Amino acid sequence: MKDRIQNINRNWSLFLDRDGVINELLIDQYIKEWKDWTYTPNALLALEKLTNFFKHTVVVTNQQGIGKGLMTEAQLSAIHNNLIKDVAKAGGKIDKIYHAPQLAKHHHTWRKPRTGMAKQAQKDFSAINFNKSIMVGDFVTDMKFADKLGMIKVFISKTMSQPKEIEVDYCFKNLAQFYGFLDDNKFIEL
Repeated sequence: MKDRIQNINRNWSLFLDRDGVINELLIDQYIKEWKDWTYTPNALLALEKLTNFFKHTVVVTNQQGIGKGLMTEAQLSAIHNNLIKDVAKAGGKIDKIYHAPQLAKHHHTWRKPRTGMAKQAQKDFSAINFNKSIMVGDFVTDMKFADKLGMIKVFISKTMSQPKEIEVDYCFKNLAQFYGFLDDNKFIEL
C-alpha cells in the first residue's frame, strides 16, 4: 500500500474519523456541545490544505452517545455544522459528515469497522473510488474499516505506537503531521 500514496492526485478521496483526529478525544465522554470541542494541534490548517487537494473529503464517525441517550441528533448536527463552518472559514471544505448513532453491541452496518458509511458516501459522490482513498483514524476500528475497503490506512497516535491488531500503512501523531508528510514528500502540491 505504501507505494500507492505516490500516485495520489486530485481525484482521490479523503475519509476522516472525527474524535482524536480532527478534535481532541474526550476519554470516556462525549462531546455534547460545541463548547466542549477542541481541535487537535493545527487541525484547521491541515484541513484547509488537505481538503483543497482531495476531490472529496468526508468525515465518518461512530457516535453511540446518541444511542445511549446522552445526546440528541440535533446536538450532534449543531456540532457538525460548526465544524463545517470553521473549516470553510479556514479556506477548506468538508463534503459531508456521516455518523453512526447505533450502540456498538448492535453491530449496525454503519458502525465502523463495518463499511455502511463509506458505501453511502460512494452513493452520494460517485467519483469516490475506495482504492484511491485514504482513511485517517485513531482507532483499530478505523483501520479495519479502511482495510475492508482497500483504502490506504493512516493511523493517528500521540505516542506513535501502531496497533497490534492490524498493519497500518502510516502512523502520525496528528492530522497536521500527516499533512506535513504529504507536503514534504511532494505527494500533494496545491
